Amino acid sequence: MSGPKVVIPHFRRAKTSVDATIASETPGSYPTVRMRRNRSGKGVRRLVAENKISVDDLIWTTFVVDGENQKIPIDSMPGVVRYSTDTITEAANEAFELGIPAIALFPFTEPDKKTPDGLESLDPENLVCTAIRNIKSQVPDMMVVCDVALDPYTSHGHDGVMDGEVILNDQTVKILTKQALNQAEAGCDTISPSDMMDGRVGAIRQVLDESGFQDVRIMAYSAKYASGFYGPFRDAIGTKAALIGDKRTYQMDPANSDEALREIKLDIEEGADMVMVKPGMPYLDIVRRVKDEFGMP
Repeated sequence: MSGPKVVIPHFRRAKTSVDATIASETPGSYPTVRMRRNRSGKGVRRLVAENKISVDDLIWTTFVVDGENQKIPIDSMPGVVRYSTDTITEAANEAFELGIPAIALFPFTEPDKKTPDGLESLDPENLVCTAIRNIKSQVPDMMVVCDVALDPYTSHGHDGVMDGEVILNDQTVKILTKQALNQAEAGCDTISPSDMMDGRVGAIRQVLDESGFQDVRIMAYSAKYASGFYGPFRDAIGTKAALIGDKRTYQMDPANSDEALREIKLDIEEGADMVMVKPGMPYLDIVRRVKDEFGMP
């Protein structure tokens, strides 16, 4: 005896007996609804894309070295060079012409200028401040982002002032606020503290506001994990060989995710305009949680 006859409306008529079974079991779904329609061509894929990456999403990271007419290759970063403060304008011009909205500056400080307290960071004529002024004179509409931390300037390679093996938080923050103010006075648009000292975002925000730099924004390294991924970067700024011990007393434990949300919440409350999870790729779960929780840039 044959089974019941399947009646299929003409507007969703199945082409095979298998389709007929599916159609009868999933009314209002396939084949009336076909998800592949919106994947069928480049135009429609572009139109319905939920996420889009363009040059608007990029920051060009650059490294600044002493000297003139310098472009020094970095062995651990093929294709990346250290620029002197004059040639850095070439990088800024190239970035601007490509449509990249921002350039970030990190200094390679010569060993003879490094001290335990990193006071080279406070020199208004240091590499970063000079590079800012040069960029702004040549490419005034380029957004300049400046790292705020002491590790490029300390003889021990840490992000703060040390007392024995202890990083002194509050003493370090005082220096960081002066470093940030120097950069703002030189023309920096975005201060980006990467040191992971407690309270530094609020302290920097207060000093900037009191000094008339209310429009200088803060992009905080809010959840910066202790990581082996920083090796090439430390080569680029010349701190890898100098670093004594590790940074686990101030950078975050990779085992912790809830702590990242606490750190970011505090930075937002202290005045951060943008927040960062670093390194990003291995912590995409944290990035997702942060975006869902706070919706911050």
